[in-house]
Amino acid sequence: MASVVGRTSKRFLRSAKLWRHGAPSPASLLMPRRPAVTTSTGAVLPKPGTVPFGILRISIAVLPFLYLGTLMSQRFAAFLEDYDIFLPSYDDD
Repeated sequence: MASVVGRTSKRFLRSAKLWRHGAPSPASLLMPRRPAVTTSTGAVLPKPGTVPFGILRISIAVLPFLYLGTLMSQRFAAFLEDYDIFLPSYDDD
């Protein structure tokens, strides 16, 4: 189906003299490209370098905030229980 549409549009553009020979086709201009992976000519870029101690850096960034989130949620749950806003016994309905 897509090839039929492509051929029909190419035929229309040629007949309307909108597409010159040797110029890039309008269909190729609409093709999705991945500039992070390929160059403008279509060559594949070399493999990116790895970051040393990547997992350690992620752990150092994530774990403290995960711990702080845990402490905050525990304190907020205790606050809700102290002021009888929410009690676990209410879930037994």
